[in-house]
Amino acid sequence: MKKLYKIYVMSMALMLLLSLMTSTAFAVDDMWVVANTIIVDVYTKIAGVSTVLAGLMSAVAVIGAKISNNQHKVDQAWDWLKRIWIAWAIINGIGAFIAYVTPFFSGLATITP
Repeated sequence: MKKLYKIYVMSMALMLLLSLMTSTAFAVDDMWVVANTIIVDVYTKIAGVSTVLAGLMSAVAVIGAKISNNQHKVDQAWDWLKRIWIAWAIINGIGAFIAYVTPFFSGLATITP
């Protein structure tokens, strides 16, 4: 009985200690606003980096095509240039699609009891 009492007192002391050490966190915005901010921020960075890389790789492909004297390498350079432009268009098209579709879902991100 004494051992059971000791375990009970220790567990209650631990619960009291845990309750005193916890801190409350208050959210500034709701989950949907924060998620939207994160998505827009990440996509803006991805689109910026992809634009810079597409410009740089396009320049490399064009220079490679112009200075090469082998027709096979010239064809490969133009193929790479097409792939670069297609990839850039897809990445920026995703952003345009999301910007177009987002207003349609503006009222659906709510939880009502």
